[in-house]
Amino acid sequence: MGYRSPSTDAVFAAIADATRRTIMQRVARRRLTAGELARGFRMSRPAVSKHVRVLVRAGLLRQRREGRHRLYELDPAPLRQVDEWVAQYCHFWRTNLRSLKSYVESGGEHERGSRS
Repeated sequence: MGYRSPSTDAVFAAIADATRRTIMQRVARRRLTAGELARGFRMSRPAVSKHVRVLVRAGLLRQRREGRHRLYELDPAPLRQVDEWVAQYCHFWRTNLRSLKSYVESGGEHERGSRS
């Protein structure tokens, strides 16, 4: 999987903002209307709406009409891209920290050998 695709970049950009992460947490619990999403934020409804649009474009929120309301719900599928990217670095750090632990436990003799 390419980690430089426009869709991957959009997901990372979307979750980089604390307001958008809060919106995602709220809709992870249950579907919410735009008005319900805007409650509790210290910003205007249009500002919250801009954040919602970013999440929708990134594929992290789905919207559907129910009567006169738009309901938003979380679509966690795009987060798999983030999970896969982070997993690479988890493996890297696990491997390197094990090597560091071995080095420290051996008194520094593991890699460089004994010096007189």
